[in-house]
Amino acid sequence: MIGGTGPESTVEYYRRLIAAYHARVSESGAPPIIINSIDNKNLVKWFTAGDLPPVINFLAAEIDRLAHAGAEFGLIAAVTPHLVFDELQQRARIPLLSIVEATADTAAKAGLRRLALFGTRFTMQATLFPAAFACRRLNIVVPNKEEQEFIHEKYMGELFAGTILDETRAALIDIVETMKQRNNVDGLILGGTELSLILREPTAGGLPVLDSTQIHVEAAIERMLRE
Repeated sequence: MIGGTGPESTVEYYRRLIAAYHARVSESGAPPIIINSIDNKNLVKWFTAGDLPPVINFLAAEIDRLAHAGAEFGLIAAVTPHLVFDELQQRARIPLLSIVEATADTAAKAGLRRLALFGTRFTMQATLFPAAFACRRLNIVVPNKEEQEFIHEKYMGELFAGTILDETRAALIDIVETMKQRNNVDGLILGGTELSLILREPTAGGLPVLDSTQIHVEAAIERMLRE
């Protein structure tokens, strides 16, 4: 696992991986996981500048470290780096497990058709989720510009640092309720792994929540046990 992209969500990933493993395997202990915790400062700088080639080079090298350490497949414990997922998979010596594809599969199985997407500004403004969901005849709806700016600000300024505030949670749920009425969405995608730290309930604003972190974790444990 490539961690450190968001330190707080990396810790959450590890906790959930252990819990999911225990739920599938009766014996105690932890699943065999190799964690490469990277320095995220340059990643944030590159994404903010829209400079993706150094992102690809940096993450490809870190994934190669996982392969050298004996990993049989890899995952990135963050959504925004999936903007370069295809390029990373082409360069990686091990298969990578996509949080976007896993979430799209879950949405299709749940019978959802039109979903709101919360995440960083980079994720909400990218074609990453719309393209993957369109392949399954599902629609993605993003918040309006003002709402996106608010979500991104709270994401990077609070959640990324592990700050969880009740007023931020209430404001996020207000946006969900507004989009339910305005955009006729039938579900909410937590398209950023830190969002699962603040929106922990299975529903928000009367809509089912697709927690991409939990979906990614369960897909990883299923694949690990299968292999």
